[in-house]
Amino acid sequence: MLPAWEPHTVVSTELLDPGPVAALAALFDDGLPAPRVGDPLPPLWHWVALPRWSPSAQVDVDGHPFRGSFLPPVDLPRRMFAGGSATFEGQLRVGDEIRRESVVESVTEKDGRSGPLVIVVTSTVLYGSDGTPAVAEKQHLVFRPAAARVRAESRSPIDPAAMAPAGTPLVDAGAGHWEFHTDPALLMRFSAATANAHRIHYDWPYATGVEGYPGLVVHGPLMTLALLETHRLAGAGRIAALTHRIRTPLFCGQSGRLVSTPTAGGTTVELMGPGGAEAGAHATVELTLGDLT
Repeated sequence: MLPAWEPHTVVSTELLDPGPVAALAALFDDGLPAPRVGDPLPPLWHWVALPRWSPSAQVDVDGHPFRGSFLPPVDLPRRMFAGGSATFEGQLRVGDEIRRESVVESVTEKDGRSGPLVIVVTSTVLYGSDGTPAVAEKQHLVFRPAAARVRAESRSPIDPAAMAPAGTPLVDAGAGHWEFHTDPALLMRFSAATANAHRIHYDWPYATGVEGYPGLVVHGPLMTLALLETHRLAGAGRIAALTHRIRTPLFCGQSGRLVSTPTAGGTTVELMGPGGAEAGAHATVELTLGDLT
């Protein structure tokens, strides 16, 4: 399935850009002040603070860059963000110049229930302005075969309610519960803030007619950051490490429910879509709290 390819480490010096950070704070619009230059960067907000746009000539049909350079040349077209983990050994600050080192750690071919799949694990270390490691992160990407093409006349009609403005995406429902709402404008804004041109998040004909989804797909990283934002809103302690997993997708306009549960060493925050964890979207973040050394 995979042609000859060898992983290589990509090293770059980059600015923790305050512009996309302010864009994400405006997207959440939850009453917390936007982190400014010199302020600590919230956990995983480097996903927006280090945007990386590809040259137009290097963009493939799905909106992602062509594979075969940093990522392996996987010949399965469907790409999904499945989660990962991170530890926070130091503090990054908005506006800092940092060094990023990224490499593909593993490539695993498997046979899943829906056919062959490839799991790619990337590893990234961010070094702070003092040159010491601040964040060590792994991400899991899953590549699957194309879905069967959906004939235009057989598609479900667009639900007007799903296209209506959602307003503030996170709504406190009390007792560690939150409601999560999305709309197409929200997904477009998050795509722009994270330099993510994947068409399943903004191109309805592509998402439904080519990749076979019932609607626009809510970004896995947006689901993860929403889970983390509820922890930040609660002021529930500094995060030393976390794991996150997207089990099943959430689609634009579907309601989500977020539930925070204290654990012995931290907190677990869970997002469930329509039908609950068994039938609907499901994502979790497990947080380890404590002082960093």
